[in-house]
Amino acid sequence: MESKALHISNGTSLTNYLFKLGISNDSNTVTWQETLCVGPTVEHIASEAFIKTRKAFFKSFYDISLSRKEIMSELNKLENIKDYTEIILWFEYDLFCHINMVAVISLLEQRGIYLPIYLVCSGRVEGEKGLKALGELKPKQLEAHYKDKVKLTIDDIALAKRIWRIYCSKDHNLLMPLITRPSSFKYLSNCLKAHIKRFPDTRSGISTLEYNILKLVKENNITSRRHLVGYTLHYQGYYGYGDLQLERVIDLLSIFFTEEDNSLKLNRKGHLALEHQHNYQKEMNNTIHYGGVSCLDYKFDKQQNKLIKTAVHAN
Repeated sequence: MESKALHISNGTSLTNYLFKLGISNDSNTVTWQETLCVGPTVEHIASEAFIKTRKAFFKSFYDISLSRKEIMSELNKLENIKDYTEIILWFEYDLFCHINMVAVISLLEQRGIYLPIYLVCSGRVEGEKGLKALGELKPKQLEAHYKDKVKLTIDDIALAKRIWRIYCSKDHNLLMPLITRPSSFKYLSNCLKAHIKRFPDTRSGISTLEYNILKLVKENNITSRRHLVGYTLHYQGYYGYGDLQLERVIDLLSIFFTEEDNSLKLNRKGHLALEHQHNYQKEMNNTIHYGGVSCLDYKFDKQQNKLIKTAVHAN
């Protein structure tokens, strides 16, 4: 039987790139548009509870109104799965993509789809500096990645489902042992570490990403919040946040800098936060959810390298 692949891409830009190269087309491609690394989630994807939760989040956090039809339009392509012999996942090295990826793998099982699954994942490219997104690869590089796609094992799939289940639950410390678990997911360990460090540091009340953003302000001539978003896009490491996510993070950090005369400078609070001399968690009041938990539920203890339950939420 001739193989026929269903492609699941990480966004519209990559989908269009795949179309341009003739790797896939509209009829055999699902474009995954979600941003599950931020906001509350429900384990059973595409359920009414999931749709209601995500619609409410997009409206409150981004002021974007989603319809059920918009959410389901791409997912409905999975109804014709009998036409395919394999599934190709196109996801990148960062946390943004990896949370979406484990959700997609879980969704396939929830739909009773048990076809062979292959992963095309970008990251470090021989002869190139830094980490590369799939859309940043040259045509021959992307085609080579496709040729070298990795078939996921039963253990890989079980690991992805476990991570999604934990992510949607209340105890993200359960992710810690999985950081060192061997798998075909080359960048999973980095992504899980990055996620754990999204919670407020016990000393300063800011996360590792927020700390790094304040360092960018301190060490560079930043002219505006928009300028800072651009800097952070290039120096955020394994987070993979887009403009919308970074704008919200920078808004939260506004208590740490002053803006005047086309200049953005750290204020006294900003310097104290970088020096871990004061805890600003309450003042920031960051109520963002990561899957099943609120950012306020835990703190990251660097010395113990684990999440500590916030006292007020200990029950």
